[in-house]
Amino acid sequence: MKITWFGHSAFRLDFAGKAVLIDPFFTGNPAFEGDTARITEGISHVLLTHGHGDHVGDTVHIAKSTGAKVVTNFELCMYLAKQGVQNFDPMNTGGTTDQDGFTVTLVRADHSSGLVEMDVNFPLGSANGIVVKAPGEPTIYHMGDTDIFGDMALIAEIHKPDVVIVPIGDRFTMGPEVAALAVERYFSGAKAAIPCHYASFPPLVPNADRFVAALDGKGIQVVVPHKTVGVTVQK
Repeated sequence: MKITWFGHSAFRLDFAGKAVLIDPFFTGNPAFEGDTARITEGISHVLLTHGHGDHVGDTVHIAKSTGAKVVTNFELCMYLAKQGVQNFDPMNTGGTTDQDGFTVTLVRADHSSGLVEMDVNFPLGSANGIVVKAPGEPTIYHMGDTDIFGDMALIAEIHKPDVVIVPIGDRFTMGPEVAALAVERYFSGAKAAIPCHYASFPPLVPNADRFVAALDGKGIQVVVPHKTVGVTVQK
């Protein structure tokens, strides 16, 4: 599996002939340095953790231009359908869906989810983490935006992720040290931890140094990818 980071929480997973985007926030993302047309080439699915604009991002445009299926919580799916998205698969926390060669499970995240239109803030279902599983491929757990919570232990027990993608930016999610604690305490069996949701906006921490330092010597591989350069992970 090849995992490519595009800044903030946006990732592309390439595996077994599939190409999947998670939280494709490109337009307006100051940390994004890629070519959207190239990045979205061959995309079959768009997975969304929650309904904030810095995660929904370019989903509507990508879904319309590529025909990719959007997978996310029910309320957000219905909202996106109103924006013209025609290929979508709604689900909710705890559920698993078969996406023709891989599965998607929505798990808990401690965060909010909603958008603002005409100066009105309206909720769009629950915030989630996403677990992606495919035969013979590493299991990926994208935490979405979240704080640490004790039931991460259950997520680890049930899904046994090989790779955890962890928000570290502080202010809106865990900060670096708490994120490191979450990885050390609940996901020490993972092959790699990838930090995200940092260095994109001034209120967020500017780099992953504190996260890396907090996990130094803990026996956990921390991968800080260069943006738009994929990292290959074996099962």
